[in-house]
Amino acid sequence: MPDNPAPRCAILLSTYNGAAYLAPFLDSLLAQSEPGWVLFWRDDGSRDATVALMTAWGQAHPDRLRAVSDPAGNLGVMGSFMALLRAAEAAAMPVVFFADQDDVWLSEKIALALSLLAEVPMGQPALYCARQRLVDQDLREIGLSASLAGPAGFPACLTQNIATGCTVALNRPALTLLAASRPPSDGWHDWWCYLLVSAAGGRILRDERAVILYRQHAANVVGAPRSPIRRALAALRRGPQEFMSVFRKNVAALEDNGDVLAQPARTQLARIARGLSDGPMQRLNALATPGFQRNSTIQTLLFRLWFLIG
Repeated sequence: MPDNPAPRCAILLSTYNGAAYLAPFLDSLLAQSEPGWVLFWRDDGSRDATVALMTAWGQAHPDRLRAVSDPAGNLGVMGSFMALLRAAEAAAMPVVFFADQDDVWLSEKIALALSLLAEVPMGQPALYCARQRLVDQDLREIGLSASLAGPAGFPACLTQNIATGCTVALNRPALTLLAASRPPSDGWHDWWCYLLVSAAGGRILRDERAVILYRQHAANVVGAPRSPIRRALAALRRGPQEFMSVFRKNVAALEDNGDVLAQPARTQLARIARGLSDGPMQRLNALATPGFQRNSTIQTLLFRLWFLIG
């Protein structure tokens, strides 16, 4: 990279049949006010023109792109981003950002995250996340994503994910922690980062500013409900089984990584795990764990119902 041989951060991009949206995304990276970045890219088995497009972009910007091909094949969202995290950790990147192939980054996105992460004490894991401007597939504005205000950290992180992946940045200690972790096999990479950094005693930095244009379209892997009521209605439609299945897997994965958890989180996790296995009274006891709630009253009530009956 001209005049910048040691990038300040890495952007982690996993692509899958994303050719229709990649050009605006890549242009938005080049327009960042912070120039000290490199793009770690892994394709997860695209069958469209994604690989050809990315290869051509890399040839045009050879100092910007690092292709990650090991392991090859279709790994899914979690597996692909874990491969990128491990590649960035091996390259000793100081900060990493997750990216989605169909979004557009606002010009100050990298700079805003780096400025907040720089305030974290050395050696402490930290995760930064922010809000999004929701847009349709043609980038027409729909509105603003939900506020990040409310409970955060452990154990609130078990009840919902507030760290939307395309806004997440991790400092070096968090990157090292996550690259060595054993995540749930079919979970979400952003939620796993939020869970593990929180449980390990890390900092969660919430930025109420919108930093990306977040496309909402039929091919979204995950959408973005804008209000607590919409989130609650969506949860009601899904029912408790899906939520509690994910909840149990996340608890089990944290227990499997128990050696890196902070002692308060380890104690709280054991209390919650007992609630899942030992009957109604233990579930009520688990629900009394301080901070074990979602970020609105209606969502918390629904979560407590699901926890009791699921």
